[in-house]
Amino acid sequence: MSDPSPAPLPTPPPLPDQGQWLPLPLRAATIAGVAGALTGAIVIGGVLGTLWVVLDMPMRWIGAVAMLLPGALIGGFFGFRRQRRTWWRLDAQGLGVRRNLMWQLETRVPLSRVQHLDLRRGPIERSAQLATLVVHTAGSRFSAVSLGGLDQADAERLRDALGHQLDQDDDAL
Repeated sequence: MSDPSPAPLPTPPPLPDQGQWLPLPLRAATIAGVAGALTGAIVIGGVLGTLWVVLDMPMRWIGAVAMLLPGALIGGFFGFRRQRRTWWRLDAQGLGVRRNLMWQLETRVPLSRVQHLDLRRGPIERSAQLATLVVHTAGSRFSAVSLGGLDQADAERLRDALGHQLDQDDDAL
């Protein structure tokens, strides 16, 4: 009769420079910049363009359309900058995410608090070989840390490394 216990999980390949803060890939920042430019053009350009028309400025429709450009530039700048100033690392204590915008934000997820993991890839992320890792932690249903713009291979290795730790913790019980 064969042994009913499952075979042990293979050890996931190591992540690059574990313990060091790693930036998100440049292509993630480029996509975020394009998304920010579209949002900025619609929101900022729309508001400025509407004011241009309402205030009855000269050449009001041309001016209103011209207001889309500053909105796109501002939105694109902030979208790009946000991704370029986000770092992550996995060390013996857990996952760390650092965002250094106007205010610094550092989130630590201890390995003991990880409940389950999700990888999300929308159509744009798939085309750029990017993924979003969602780490659900112990607590309410809103207790999750999301890290978007990860290289797809890094996201899979992170998921596997954190999942491997979960499996080891379950075996210890």
